[in-house]
Amino acid sequence: MKREIPVLNIVIPCYNEEKVLPITAPLFLQKINQLVSEGKISDKSRVMFVNDGSKDKTWEIITELSKQDYHFIGISQSRNRGHQNAVLAGLMESMDVCDITISIDCDGQDDINPMDEMVDAYLDGCEVVYGVRSKRDTDTFFKRFTAEGFYKVLNMMGAEVVFNHADYRLISSRVLKEFANFKEVNIFLRGMVPLVGFKSTSVYYERHERIAGESHYPLKKMLALAFDGITSLSVKPIRMITALGGIITVLSLIAVFITFIASLVSVSVTGFVPLVCALCLIGGIQLLSLGVVGEYIGKIYLETKARPRYIISERTYDDK
Repeated sequence: MKREIPVLNIVIPCYNEEKVLPITAPLFLQKINQLVSEGKISDKSRVMFVNDGSKDKTWEIITELSKQDYHFIGISQSRNRGHQNAVLAGLMESMDVCDITISIDCDGQDDINPMDEMVDAYLDGCEVVYGVRSKRDTDTFFKRFTAEGFYKVLNMMGAEVVFNHADYRLISSRVLKEFANFKEVNIFLRGMVPLVGFKSTSVYYERHERIAGESHYPLKKMLALAFDGITSLSVKPIRMITALGGIITVLSLIAVFITFIASLVSVSVTGFVPLVCALCLIGGIQLLSLGVVGEYIGKIYLETKARPRYIISERTYDDK
């Protein structure tokens, strides 16, 4: 069954993007106009910017863009709530007014041309289309090694993620309406979207250097995102701690048994340094284990509060 021409919202999270926004906004508009002219999407399609509590003039630029062309719209969060919540806010805001959304970062690093393939895949029956990096030549060795290791660790921990996929994806409104039933406060979209199911595929692209401005994802934030992804989608770390505790217990019992047998046959057992090392090792493992368990307890604490994941304070289209 051939689908009707869809309404598309391109959802773009923005945090302190005053330097790059004037450069990339016309590119997104050009892509919308091109897809409209080719008859792939409706002229009701929009470019939605999500201001994530920026401290610079990002929101002022978004407001001005919306006055220049009706394809530009924007929403602003009441404060900075992080990249994942900003994307979620845009998706939920778009869910009832369009047929498909494509989320993409504002910095121009993700090639916008695969959007054509994404829309084609939707028209062919796919409900989710993942944008996947074909290679990481622009990354440093350290970033490439840690990023690829991150996806492998996530999969090893039981989280279902698409390798080398971040948050560049097409999602249909049908999937979004089901995704809205996921009420987690701690969200990790690239691991949660595959859980919804439905027919999906991937398109491949090369990532470029950032057009302007500075990256908002230093190593500290990347590590925090990785840890959030693991603890939000998998309980394997706790099971690994349980297994480690069992192994240490068994080894300790074996050591006690050997020491007991040695004392029976009058063999002296000495060595203060090995004992201290063993105690330090066990103490370190205990503290690490408590930290991991504490992270899960902290997430349970936040989930039980059920605080809103985003609060929209302004819209450029409130009075339209």
